[in-house]
Amino acid sequence: MKEFHILNGDALKDQFPDSLNGELIVARECLVNGDVSADSLDQLFELRAEYLSNAYDSEKGFYHNEVIPEFKKIISLPEHSVINLWFEDDLFCQVNLWFVSHLILNFVTPTQVFLVRPHTDIQYGFGGLNSDGLENAFRSKVRLSVDEVKLFSSLWELYQDQNHTEILELAVKHSKEFPFLEDAAQANLERFPSDGSPGRPEQTLLDIMKETGSDEFGLVFREFHKRESIYGFGDLQVKRLFDQLRNS
Repeated sequence: MKEFHILNGDALKDQFPDSLNGELIVARECLVNGDVSADSLDQLFELRAEYLSNAYDSEKGFYHNEVIPEFKKIISLPEHSVINLWFEDDLFCQVNLWFVSHLILNFVTPTQVFLVRPHTDIQYGFGGLNSDGLENAFRSKVRLSVDEVKLFSSLWELYQDQNHTEILELAVKHSKEFPFLEDAAQANLERFPSDGSPGRPEQTLLDIMKETGSDEFGLVFREFHKRESIYGFGDLQVKRLFDQLRNS
């Protein structure tokens, strides 16, 4: 049986222990941001390439050359593979995990699927672990049943349809098996208040700027990361929100 490790980003790939065998695949996406409401994979990839090139001034070529091929590796995995999903508990990682699980459920016939999570504070994730820590996380991996892969896939479908309340309801229903889901789902719902007020990330940024009396991005970002590590936003995501608030 061939073993594969689907990683949450290139940072983990760079620090991945040589002692762990298997092929590495990197999920290079931030599906937590931007439109994902497509009817097919090809349509989704085109939509995402367009969005990311506009939102983050990146080249479409990067998406086609570096992002899509990694996802195509997943849908082309051989039968009876052992798949290890290396994802953290924050919303950024969770939405990518849900999408990857959707691909596995619909395109792959694995023998075993495992979830590998970091045993660190959510603020640091895998980045807070050395090689020994990553090996320990791997040894503590949890096998996912087909129904559990279906659960993550269902969360992706709800996310695509922007059914954020239903995402939280499903997360609460399965909080015994996956207690980390509820916090991510709650944080997601609070991005979309129904009364027209700023979403939770925007409000936190406004609070930080008011409390510190500063709109220096580095300071604001560091404080946001401390307070709202549940979102898992990197500097690019926070800078975009930050600029939108300053411009408005």
